[in-house]
Amino acid sequence: MSRLTGAGGVLVVLVMVMFFARWNGAERVTLDLGFHTFFRVPFTYVAFGGLFIGMLVMLVAGIHSDLKVRRFLRERLEEEDREERRRIDRHQQDLFSPPHSKE
Repeated sequence: MSRLTGAGGVLVVLVMVMFFARWNGAERVTLDLGFHTFFRVPFTYVAFGGLFIGMLVMLVAGIHSDLKVRRFLRERLEEEDREERRRIDRHQQDLFSPPHSKE
């Protein structure tokens, strides 16, 4: 059921994108980037370019935060490992191991 829902969602978004591109295909805008101005750029290029750049920015931000979380968890795991190694009693004996034969 969830695969069907996901495929339906993708299909709905795809149809909306197609309608958007069709209805705004003839629209032209001026794009001022600060260092250069482009005249008569198709609006669909600007919209989809902005969407793509936004996704790239979110990917980079997500990778940065993921690496911070991973570093924190790695440090915490190393600290817990050190504490556990410090608490281990080196003189413990296994109750179920076979007795050592002394020859």
